[in-house]
Amino acid sequence: MAARFKMKRKGVGQLLRSEMIRGELVRRAEDIKATAVTLSPVGSARDPHPGQYKGAWEVSSTKRGGRRRDRAVAYVRNPTYYARWVEYGTERVPAHHVLLRAAAASGGD
Repeated sequence: MAARFKMKRKGVGQLLRSEMIRGELVRRAEDIKATAVTLSPVGSARDPHPGQYKGAWEVSSTKRGGRRRDRAVAYVRNPTYYARWVEYGTERVPAHHVLLRAAAASGGD
């Protein structure tokens, strides 16, 4: 005979804030970061900071994330001031979609 399962909201909340979940999210974020680094464009010889965008990727995490600050989250970000222009493009520069492609390549495994 199969055991019955009764979900408790408090237990689910504890699970979503657990170190186990945060660790897995960080692992996945590190995978996305590694892919983003390989996909990142590097400026030409005329660029005053070639490789700055590629070298700036970072991962951070917290157990107090989400809309209600009640779950573990991990973030992949590039703090360079022009990162959004690389990602989304401008009228002169085509969009590279580095973070989008890196997240899609990770496949959620």
